[in-house]
Amino acid sequence: MNKSYVPHHFSINKFSKISSTKSGAGYTLIEVLVAVSIFTIIMAAPTGFLVGSLKAQQKALASQKLLDNTSYTLEYISRALRMAKKELSAPDCLSLNGLNYEIKEIPGTGITGLMFKDYNLKCKGFFLQDIQLMEYEKGRTPTILPLTSEDLEITSLKFKLSGQSQTDTDQPRVTLFLEIKGGKELKEELRPLIKIQTTISQRNLDVPY
Repeated sequence: MNKSYVPHHFSINKFSKISSTKSGAGYTLIEVLVAVSIFTIIMAAPTGFLVGSLKAQQKALASQKLLDNTSYTLEYISRALRMAKKELSAPDCLSLNGLNYEIKEIPGTGITGLMFKDYNLKCKGFFLQDIQLMEYEKGRTPTILPLTSEDLEITSLKFKLSGQSQTDTDQPRVTLFLEIKGGKELKEELRPLIKIQTTISQRNLDVPY
């Protein structure tokens, strides 16, 4: 009887020991999934911050380039329009004598723009071609040059004239409406946009002749 009892007691202890060893040998599927989830969350935070920082830097650089180019262009146009001269001789630039500015078709382009005579009495014009602001200068060989970079996109350009004729009593003025986007190579949500409205008056006093 003692002989049959001892093996029975021994077999129970052996089974418990083996079972305990197996339960501590690895991880369950739930534990692995939880660990992976925690690791993913920890890695996603700095990655998202890095991506956001890169996008912000791209937009900041595009904004700076847009501001620099727009400032130069507006200063160039403003100086030319302030120094504009009246059409007094036989009209060779504007349609009528006594005009200071005129919105008309730019010769050889089929595009309407702003025409005037500069301080050297050269016939000039500003107009929008595709997405760039262009300058026209009349001559034996007319020249057309871009004033804005190819990286920028002008979506709207309008001119409004006031006092441009000799028959009125107002000082000649040009109001410029400009809408321009930067970062043409960037995604739409990263592209900076500037909307500008400014009025430039002719420097020379406009008096009846």
